[in-house]
Amino acid sequence: MKKNRILLVMGLLLIAAMVMTACTATSGDIQEAVEQVAPTLQAAATELAPTVEAVVEEVAPTVEAAATELAGGEEATEVPAEAPAGDLMTYSADCDAEGYTGLMKEIAALDPLTVQFSLCAPDPAFLSKVAFSPFAIQPSEYLESTGGSGDLLERPIGTGPYMIQEWKRGEEIIYTKNPDYWGEPAFADTLVFRWQTESAARLLELQSGTVDGIDNPGPDDFETIANDPNLQLLERPALNVFYVGMTNTHAPYDNVLVRQAIAMGIDRQRIVDNFYPPGSTVATHFTPCAIPGGCEGDDWYEFDAEAARALLADAGFPDGFETTITYRDVVRGYLPDPNIVAQDLQAQLAENLGITAEIVVMESGAFIEASNAGDLTGLHLLGWGADYPDATNFLDQHFGAGAAPQFGTKFDDLTAILSQAAMLSSAEERAPLYAEANNLIREYVPMVPIANGGNGVAYQATVQNPHVSPLTSEIFARMDSGKDTFVWMQNAEPISLYCADETDGESLRACEQVTEGLMAYEIGGTGVEPALATSCDANEDLTVWTCNLREGVTFHDGSTLDANDVVMTYAIQWDAAHPLHVGNTGAFTYWSGLWGGFLNAPAE
Repeated sequence: MKKNRILLVMGLLLIAAMVMTACTATSGDIQEAVEQVAPTLQAAATELAPTVEAVVEEVAPTVEAAATELAGGEEATEVPAEAPAGDLMTYSADCDAEGYTGLMKEIAALDPLTVQFSLCAPDPAFLSKVAFSPFAIQPSEYLESTGGSGDLLERPIGTGPYMIQEWKRGEEIIYTKNPDYWGEPAFADTLVFRWQTESAARLLELQSGTVDGIDNPGPDDFETIANDPNLQLLERPALNVFYVGMTNTHAPYDNVLVRQAIAMGIDRQRIVDNFYPPGSTVATHFTPCAIPGGCEGDDWYEFDAEAARALLADAGFPDGFETTITYRDVVRGYLPDPNIVAQDLQAQLAENLGITAEIVVMESGAFIEASNAGDLTGLHLLGWGADYPDATNFLDQHFGAGAAPQFGTKFDDLTAILSQAAMLSSAEERAPLYAEANNLIREYVPMVPIANGGNGVAYQATVQNPHVSPLTSEIFARMDSGKDTFVWMQNAEPISLYCADETDGESLRACEQVTEGLMAYEIGGTGVEPALATSCDANEDLTVWTCNLREGVTFHDGSTLDANDVVMTYAIQWDAAHPLHVGNTGAFTYWSGLWGGFLNAPAE
């Protein structure tokens, strides 16, 4: 609009200039010309007077300054420091500012197709992080129009092979094929997500042919599926850990001797042998050994009920105490049957330590929110599956500077060691620091690692190009069921579909069919490859990463991807004071865990 107004004014000025230059013509010629254009000019002037006046007022300072400079007078007025709306976006932080713990220093759109990330310290895991679904890109205009919540939680707008048609709460999510997808188009025109908490019910649906694939078959179902010629089983590597968590701000778990006693008083082998599928192992560290650096340092405590009771007595509880065991009734690869495991833990605590525990089951979303906030007062059953294959994903996420207070007050020496290790690119340099970190976790016992759970997925034998992701991020657009509709059944309903503010695996997988990041994980693997960015290149010390966007990519709403969309997507997570920093819970746990902390974080 502003451009059109200016062109109109320029047109009027041009007409005036033409009239003025006619001074070499005869007076008769000039008079005739004036008479011809006068009515048109008068009408245009009347109609455009308000617009002309507004534009003149808008450009007058600039024109005046330029005129002054050309006349040899005072210097022209400087351009305002704040860029007008529509310009390239930049968000910055002072790495040395008091209270700022974040890794991110600046996110800047250098041009419409280039984004640069500047960091306060080197980050060898940068590419893996930007491939992770919470950092998938959505259009800035849509983020603004939703206010950072509302429709954003139900209907993400991405660039992926599928787009949301309808989410029938409690029943299913229906996706439709993106006809304008920049990459290889999806095989099926329609993708349907359904859910069922009971593994036996999921298997029955697969056997009956009402679904094309299921997640996490039960431990007893692996052999059944493997022996069924109509089905195919794909086992997922155990890049996860199941643990019993404790929060040190709640008694009696504020006593480290209590926590150590519980660590010794649980027979973890008994749990794995009785309730876990093939491929599962007893966890020796918080980080699985399949993760580089995961098993540095001493192994976990051996089961010793007598020593555990002695420690509990030293802590002032010779006869045990009363507590709770809280969990959410959702199957995970790291916890295939939460109810049975909770009951066995309840029995072990009573037998080995004299601890009486009441079992409490919570709704999934409420449980995650309470856990992240450190509000669970008793023992809680939780776990972690790798989002990317790096120790920082486990250790920094839970114990780093930006970690949520799930386990209570942070352990400063542990946090400092992890900050050092995260800046090193080689496994050899990291090893002694991770050994020290794992030994401190063993000493402080914020949780008891129980198992690395073997798990997998199962499909109809007719499904072509099946895959299982070690990171639980299966992409169903790449699978061909030979039908117009592909139906997937997972363990639970997503909590929301704004995955910047979710840590729930069922939510993340649902988002990954719709939204995409700058980079992506290889199908069925853990490697990183270009996605919305054709490349992300680092400087020598890994503190500056420059990402070049793919040209011509469109969002599901028809808008075109540009650098401002990237900056906005990241900024509303990073900046705790941003008006769009709302989300589902407002926790944005992955941002603080993986990037070290928020810009403008509220005082604790």
